[in-house]
Amino acid sequence: MTNLLTIRSIEQSDRESWDRLWTGYLTFYKATLPERIYGSSFARLLSADAREYRGLIAELNGDAVGLAHYLLHRDMWSVEDTCYLQDLFVDPQARGAGVGQALIDDVAKRAEAEGASVLYWHTQEFNHTARRLYDKVATLTPFVKYDKPLSPN
Repeated sequence: MTNLLTIRSIEQSDRESWDRLWTGYLTFYKATLPERIYGSSFARLLSADAREYRGLIAELNGDAVGLAHYLLHRDMWSVEDTCYLQDLFVDPQARGAGVGQALIDDVAKRAEAEGASVLYWHTQEFNHTARRLYDKVATLTPFVKYDKPLSPN
């Protein structure tokens, strides 16, 4: 049997599947978020605002098995925009079927079509499974990330 893989933009009707996949992603990173963030994040993915996040769903034989969230933004080191792939997740049951690479390739194609000159992302150092894929499709950089918590007004 041939696996039929489809990558498409997230739609309102994907909320239940997206919730399941997003929860799987957060669980992998031992994180939890309140429902209000789920709602806000999903609404951002559906926004028509070009400055908002965009989302993709991967379907394997009609079942939602993966997601990607990305953002096009200005870059002070380039005239062109750049594209940040913030989240990438493939259901463990679907790993090894090319879903992760297909999501990355689709984000790259969409970003390139909108004039972005580079696609970048971060991952945890311990995420060895994903890093095997990332090492095949991109170049590891020497950057180290810092976070400074802020108190929003």
